[in-house]
Amino acid sequence: MAQSFFQMYGHLIFSTKDRIDFLDDKVRNDIHAYIATLFRDMGCPYVHVGGAKDHVHVLFDIGKENLPVNIIGKVKKESSKFIKNIDNGYKDFYWQSGYGLFSVSPSNKEKVVNYINIQMEHHKKMSFKDEFLAYLKKYNIDYNEKYIWD
Repeated sequence: MAQSFFQMYGHLIFSTKDRIDFLDDKVRNDIHAYIATLFRDMGCPYVHVGGAKDHVHVLFDIGKENLPVNIIGKVKKESSKFIKNIDNGYKDFYWQSGYGLFSVSPSNKEKVVNYINIQMEHHKKMSFKDEFLAYLKKYNIDYNEKYIWD
């Protein structure tokens, strides 16, 4: 075969440190746009970003040039710098050190996009902690809750 084909979607979820509501209405859209740009600049041809005041959801096509762990590390580092420079009120901003990355079938892509789009409404009924634990259970990931939160 002369050509290689690759399509793999990931649903990335990570929060602010201690789930502090730094991603308020004033900055949320700009932060999401910046995160999307970072993913695209690293060779991810498709990206959709959303979330609530204390966390972010990203659906992205991983692309064939980078390892997911490298992409995620760079996105969190660069977006953290961006947020801290918005104004003095964000100088103490940090992302949590961990994250969750879950595989998404191309046939479920639109379902995840719709889920990401309703995050503000969704989190009126469910906390981020409950949501994240539900994902770990859905994907049958063993975990010790003592080490999830920072």
